[in-house]
Amino acid sequence: MTAPTLPPHSSPTAPAPATDGPADAPGVPLGETLHTQVITWFDGNARDLPWRRADAGAWGVMVSEFMLQQTPVNRVLPVYEQWLERWPRPADLAKEAPGEAVRAWGRLGYPRRALRLHGAAVAITERHGGDVPTEHAQLLALPGIGEYTAAAVASFAYGQRHAVLDTNVRRVLARAVTGVQYPPNATTAAERRLARALLPEDERTAARWAAASMELGALVCTAKNESCHVCPISGHCAWRLAGKPEHDGPPRRGQTYAGTDRQVRGKLLAVLREAHTPVPQTVLDRVWHEPVQRARALDGLVADGLVEPLPGGLYRLPLT
Repeated sequence: MTAPTLPPHSSPTAPAPATDGPADAPGVPLGETLHTQVITWFDGNARDLPWRRADAGAWGVMVSEFMLQQTPVNRVLPVYEQWLERWPRPADLAKEAPGEAVRAWGRLGYPRRALRLHGAAVAITERHGGDVPTEHAQLLALPGIGEYTAAAVASFAYGQRHAVLDTNVRRVLARAVTGVQYPPNATTAAERRLARALLPEDERTAARWAAASMELGALVCTAKNESCHVCPISGHCAWRLAGKPEHDGPPRRGQTYAGTDRQVRGKLLAVLREAHTPVPQTVLDRVWHEPVQRARALDGLVADGLVEPLPGGLYRLPLT
């Protein structure tokens, strides 16, 4: 969810509305038309975010990618800046206990991402001399890094040609090319083929396209209340030209939090993050009224490696 380094921009401004017209100019492939219009829009409207600046480096890009998964930018920004101030290089984080990564993660949610980022930092330090590797295969071999993150870091940090498919890009391609309102709940092989087919041949252009299409989905082609009137490719969007048919696939997965095990886990972790000595079970028992759910949540945290049980009914964030 990040982008290649670019100069700071002012706040996004609306481009001139696109006019209706043919899906493409004669003799010009659709992909090339989309690339040109979306990248031009991006050049004038991309947000100035710290992980897009030259001094962020590959480590800054990687940290942002971990943090931005299922978490909005405004929540990530303060934690990201504190994280990079404390751990400006992977080796700095690798020297700390994994529990410190969980503590610094704060309330970003999905705290296993903190453990995975710590594990990646250790591997980068041990295998690559403390520098985030440049090759996609090396990135993919790091613990906690999947296809999306490897492609994103290779593209956004190193300007390489990779299909970067996050939720925003998938939605843009679903609407503009496939003609449906929403992509499938899980990324499909057909989506990957489409994304690869639409990649510009030139590496630099491909990296810009990856960033620009992602930003378009984040700011304009949003999940709700999309702004088609300011979209640079509305005149080529298959979904808009078809009259914006309603989604008729499987129900879209909603995210609930109140009363879930996720909420209980968050409350338990909040107590442990604030404590710098082991916490008795009796203290943790106060955070949630329902004992079965509370015990299940605590057991899950232990199983995930986020909490370390000690003799005498004590708990702490993990040291190893």
